[in-house]
Amino acid sequence: AELVKETVRLIEKAGGSAIAVVGDAALEADVKNLVAASVKAFGKIDTLINNAGDGGPTKPVQDYSVEDWFYTVNSCLTSSYMCTHFVVPEMIKAGGGAIVNISSVAGRRGLAFRIGYCSSKAGQIGMTYGLAAELGPHNIRVNAIAPGAVEGDRIDRVIAGQAGVRGVPLEQMRKQFLSRQPLGRMVVADDISSLAVFLSSDWSRNISGQCIAVTAGEVA
Repeated sequence: AELVKETVRLIEKAGGSAIAVVGDAALEADVKNLVAASVKAFGKIDTLINNAGDGGPTKPVQDYSVEDWFYTVNSCLTSSYMCTHFVVPEMIKAGGGAIVNISSVAGRRGLAFRIGYCSSKAGQIGMTYGLAAELGPHNIRVNAIAPGAVEGDRIDRVIAGQAGVRGVPLEQMRKQFLSRQPLGRMVVADDISSLAVFLSSDWSRNISGQCIAVTAGEVA
């Protein structure tokens, strides 16, 4: 909740308007509340960025429990469905809009020991294609972004998990991740947010049904 409030503060400091609504994006009641609060505050919804999600555990499939599976799929995929389900009627009322699903390169080429995450992110890409075809007549564009390794605590946890399950030193695994990037560096969060802004704007008015990889050169 404090991070959400801090985000609102930063937006307002930059001259924008924002509200803080805390909830679970995979729960129907919470998403209904989010949509209602947004419409009340701003009058309409014309942009949706589906970025909620937790990558889940790093485990061999035989150790990946049913609870692990449903937790990860609900977090990454059901949340995207739920928000889209309740936002689309508002976009239709508004005369159109843009939806951006933050997927992952893992949904296109896979990553060992991350079955729930890979499946969820591939599902987001499939959702993108299907919704683009369905919602185009309503002037609603739908695209996905597939980031590669994004610098920060999250990728550090992924690398540590991969090192642990494979039984290799942490630094060796980090070098292996970096070796996939021809540009020799990881993606940063601003790379993703800048593309999300572009895909939400009129600059991309004829771009829909696409999944754009941001990977520092890794082919995906």
